[in-house]
Amino acid sequence: MPLRHSDKGAAFLAGLNFPEPLREALSRRVPAHGPAIKICGLSTPATLACALDAGTDFVGFVFFSKSPRHLTVEAAAHLAIITGLRAVKVALVVDADDDALEAIVSRVAPDMLQLHGHETPQRVVEIKARFGLPVLKAIGVSGPADLAAVADYADVADRLLFDAKPPAGADLPGGNGLAFDWDLLKDVGLKHPFMLSGGLDARNVVEAAVRTGAGAVDVSSGVESAPGQKDAAKIAAFVRTLRSAAGDIETLGSDGATR
Repeated sequence: MPLRHSDKGAAFLAGLNFPEPLREALSRRVPAHGPAIKICGLSTPATLACALDAGTDFVGFVFFSKSPRHLTVEAAAHLAIITGLRAVKVALVVDADDDALEAIVSRVAPDMLQLHGHETPQRVVEIKARFGLPVLKAIGVSGPADLAAVADYADVADRLLFDAKPPAGADLPGGNGLAFDWDLLKDVGLKHPFMLSGGLDARNVVEAAVRTGAGAVDVSSGVESAPGQKDAAKIAAFVRTLRSAAGDIETLGSDGATR
């Protein structure tokens, strides 16, 4: 059954191995143009409800103890129940071992795993084989040399996420509010659309979507009032801004749907 969205969003979602009930639920939503949207680092029922009511496509739960957005498995399981079939549930982990992943998968039942650490291509293969979930692999970018990793991951991860590479000594691999030069992605050459993250907010997300041709965008710190504190008004503004400009994004960035 086809998933929601046309153009970029549809291409990003197409072919991902989601459970049939989720696919059916997504297909019944009102179609919209433009990139799919992920709100990451949600940690309370109130801000999760805001993201869902705004119409986000993906909700991200962070399992990394150094992050101000870190959730226990119990807390995430509660949020996952609230989410139900209203959005794709993404579990973000950083170099997690099998025991940690087993606990997350068995108790939270995410629809997708986001690997945001130094996981090797072989580790990606192992995780996909063991847990049977679509995998989103993050690649940190600060310059052209960082894109050399694309060739190693493109055929083993279901989708790639390009995020700003953290500064030396940073505790967090992402969610630092930093952007990178989006023009670096112009010739990245992938068979599947990618997700873009890093320093996005309501003021720059339209430009970022046009310049990169991203099939999906991911925001965390850009919709916060303080680290780890999601702001309901900022979440709503981010989604509203991108949705209202979707037609222009499709027109201006039509050459980049699968860069």
